[in-house]
Amino acid sequence: MRRIESHIDTNAADYKANFAAMSERLKEFHARQHAARFERPQRDIDRLARQNKLGVRERLKLLLDPGTPFLEFSTLAACREYDGAVPGAAVVTGIGIVQGREVAIHANDASVKGGAWYPHTVKKIVRLLDVALENHLPVVHICDSAGGFLPLQHGVFPDRYLGGRVFRNQVKLSQANIPQIAIVGGHCTAGGAYVPTLSDYNIIIEGTGAIFLGGPPLVKAATGEEVGVQELGGAVMHTSVSGTGDYRAATEQHAFALAREIVSQWKRMPKTIIETAAFEDPYYDPKELYGIIPKDRKTQFDMREVLARIVDGSRFHEYQPDYGTTMVCGFAHIWGFKVGILANNGVLFNDSSLKAAHFMQLCNQNRTPLVFFQNITGYMVGREYEERGIAKDGAKMLMAQGGSVVPKFTVIANASYGAGNYGMCGRAWDARTLFMWPQAEIGVMGADQAANTMADVKIRQLEREGKQLTEVEIAAIRDPVLEKFRRDVEAYTSTSELWDDGILDPADTRNALGMSISAALNAPIDDPHYGIFRL
Repeated sequence: MRRIESHIDTNAADYKANFAAMSERLKEFHARQHAARFERPQRDIDRLARQNKLGVRERLKLLLDPGTPFLEFSTLAACREYDGAVPGAAVVTGIGIVQGREVAIHANDASVKGGAWYPHTVKKIVRLLDVALENHLPVVHICDSAGGFLPLQHGVFPDRYLGGRVFRNQVKLSQANIPQIAIVGGHCTAGGAYVPTLSDYNIIIEGTGAIFLGGPPLVKAATGEEVGVQELGGAVMHTSVSGTGDYRAATEQHAFALAREIVSQWKRMPKTIIETAAFEDPYYDPKELYGIIPKDRKTQFDMREVLARIVDGSRFHEYQPDYGTTMVCGFAHIWGFKVGILANNGVLFNDSSLKAAHFMQLCNQNRTPLVFFQNITGYMVGREYEERGIAKDGAKMLMAQGGSVVPKFTVIANASYGAGNYGMCGRAWDARTLFMWPQAEIGVMGADQAANTMADVKIRQLEREGKQLTEVEIAAIRDPVLEKFRRDVEAYTSTSELWDDGILDPADTRNALGMSISAALNAPIDDPHYGIFRL
């Protein structure tokens, strides 16, 4: 493959201005990320110490192979909910390496509200277990939760994708012969008791771990019986009387050593074979991405310059380079894995939609994973394009993308608006992982268009009623809509709501994709097959 020839001048004023703007965004992002991971009120730190418990990230260090990466999901989940009081949605999830095996990890963070499950906690755990099912990844559960947050039980318990889905997914993992182990380092109460009991193996830490359908207060209220935590559901009782527990650990260190020993005995399944090449770092520095992404989101940039800082050796074989030029398609390698890349260089026209559809079929034929880089305002609109069949050609692209059997991965690198989000494998289209960059936006349309559209509707309504508005009155209608939409489409809103798997520093994108692709190859790839294309 040929190396992409970069035309970026790192001494140019625009480059330096972009670099400075992105650096400021990243400074804010890394500060938020650090706070969500590590900053807790001293009272919560002291509480864990009194309970003789380690923090969730100390536990992860005991579990993971030393020196290996951990692909954390949704670090800033719930960052705009619950008045900011539930960092990370009170749970850490991600993909890590244990005894040389890729595993999905669900770890309650007891330093946040005792690890209680909020609506966003449940959503984050369900997403992690969906990832495990899609990629055939074993799961390690680190259990330490106060149970469902009762004042918000309506967002935790009743619906299809709420609390019950956690346990349903555990059953489906077992049905698929995908192993699970639970380390019980705190209380597993009510529905939470089913996490360790639905796992193939569980370990209970003596003195701190406990499993029960109803804790001592509930037992007393329901039956009048007075019983202590350890007698009701502690490690000794469950490992010697009920048989609910498999292993009793004297300390946290003992528990995680046992867990690692158990994982080492799990059968290694062969990975799906795809085309590979020798690992090669990009020829161009990934940190140059900071100066390539414009500080003004509306300014167009060449996605080839982005790819040159992501793919191995900055090498890229472009498919149909002179046709459908607002869509860049081609083959490259990331971490040595061959991938087919689709990247937006403008709005999707008929030809770019058809080019994308055909390219995706080629990738499915050759069992080549797909990577999407989104910077998309949508499909082209207007009479001319409707007559050409833009809706029909867009549907072809959707059919090829949604019918793909190869793993798909998405990076929202800038804009993600309207149906363009769908064609480029947005959240609803089953990307194995989907990440955003800090300046990126996602919405049915941009904030300015939304504000203008809604203001125009309101103005026409008032004019029909015989009211003529001044510029000040029009601004009073438009400005609040604009302010709300600007906040709603921000990356921080997306990641708070778990519409993505996390915000990335652009320079970290290559590694996040490499880990995602490697994990995906634990699952088989089916033979290609599609629905009906409207020709």
